[in-house]
Amino acid sequence: MPHTAKDALPAADRHASPERRLEALATLAEAAIASARRHGADAAELTVNEDRGLAVNVRNGEVETVEHTRDRGLAITVYVGQRRGSASTADLLPASLEATIAQAVAIARFTEDDPAAGLADPDLMARELRDFDGWHPWDIDAQRAIALGVACEAAGRGADARITNSEGAAVNTGESLSVYANSHGFIGPERGTHHAISASFIAGSGEAMQREDWYTTGLSPADLEDPEAVGRRAAERAVARLAPRPVKTGTYPVLFSAEMARSLVGHLLGAVSGGAQYRRSSFLLGAAGERLFPAWMQIVEQPHLMRGLRSTSFDGDGVATRESALVRDGVLERYLLSAYSARRLGLQTTGNAGGTHNLEVARGPHTLAELARGMGTGLLVTELMGQGVNAVTGDYSRGAAGFRVEGGRITYPVDGITIAGNLKDIFANIEVVGSDVDPRSHIACGSILVGRMTVAGEG
Repeated sequence: MPHTAKDALPAADRHASPERRLEALATLAEAAIASARRHGADAAELTVNEDRGLAVNVRNGEVETVEHTRDRGLAITVYVGQRRGSASTADLLPASLEATIAQAVAIARFTEDDPAAGLADPDLMARELRDFDGWHPWDIDAQRAIALGVACEAAGRGADARITNSEGAAVNTGESLSVYANSHGFIGPERGTHHAISASFIAGSGEAMQREDWYTTGLSPADLEDPEAVGRRAAERAVARLAPRPVKTGTYPVLFSAEMARSLVGHLLGAVSGGAQYRRSSFLLGAAGERLFPAWMQIVEQPHLMRGLRSTSFDGDGVATRESALVRDGVLERYLLSAYSARRLGLQTTGNAGGTHNLEVARGPHTLAELARGMGTGLLVTELMGQGVNAVTGDYSRGAAGFRVEGGRITYPVDGITIAGNLKDIFANIEVVGSDVDPRSHIACGSILVGRMTVAGEG
């Protein structure tokens, strides 16, 4: 049977072991780099990938969608001198690959010289390629996935009589094989799996309705919460938000739940990224070496964690990754740099092309409930809305919902409020990080208590 445009590998290999499929992708990558040279490129780098997945959605006990995916693609960047051109294709047949490579070279010939363009230094390439226990395929078919989704939703619908509607439950599983290669001779194969179960419910009726969800995710099916537990948790969260009350405008301590707290870390990462620094679009411009947090704060990047959500031996430039402090004793130690952004800034790459790899935020011994008891009167924020963050000034103003804390006790739900401040002040006013780390992100961070923030509410 003839190959279709999506048939990246011969039919005999499409059902082969992941090792065999990675070998085939690596062979294809080598051939594409050699072809780029023949077309006149002085250097080249590419990523070729093969992804497979199953996604099932159910609602009110009925199947809404069942989607099987299988995608393959190649994205290549070539350099002619210090001119750069990029092209990509989902068709990995030889003729299409040749046309894509030729197009990338043609684009490079018509672009302007960029003094920062080019591959990372060959001496920085990863030499030891390790496996971090990230490959755990889920032997599940569509019928079994549907059954798990139905059970998840049914558990949530039956958890409380105040659950009046369902937005459905979903079960997802996927496998990814990829190879990064460049003309230094570096070839980096990687493989990984990801799985998730989620549910969303509506509690109450009319204008008093409240919506909430919950999900579990992991590299292995064994890392997932029980489907029924996911459904019940989503329902409990929706019911807990019923009958919200307003709060008076004022200045209060604000406790960010763990899943909201990591968004504060995310704002830090955006501000110290190489792109934000060389574009001069960061409220932390030139801040390396400055104390931004209390002296006890530590944030460490750990790219070699076993079964870490973002563990890897090399970054998107092929540069070897290593454990390194981002914040030590409250001081910003470095930026997050790729080879390109490092050259733009006259610095050395930090192995962060493509982002960060497993951040560990120093945590204290206290749970969320204990943090609430210690804060006295304030707000627990469990949802943030809007995009009211100015990346250049650090001004922060976002819609929020959560719970009022009075006398150290989490009391009633609140919504329709806005919390505001400046991120520099917010970072400096962090009083404690809780022990309740949310494991669903590569940013391992517990709840964060900020000593004071402006809260706009009623009056």
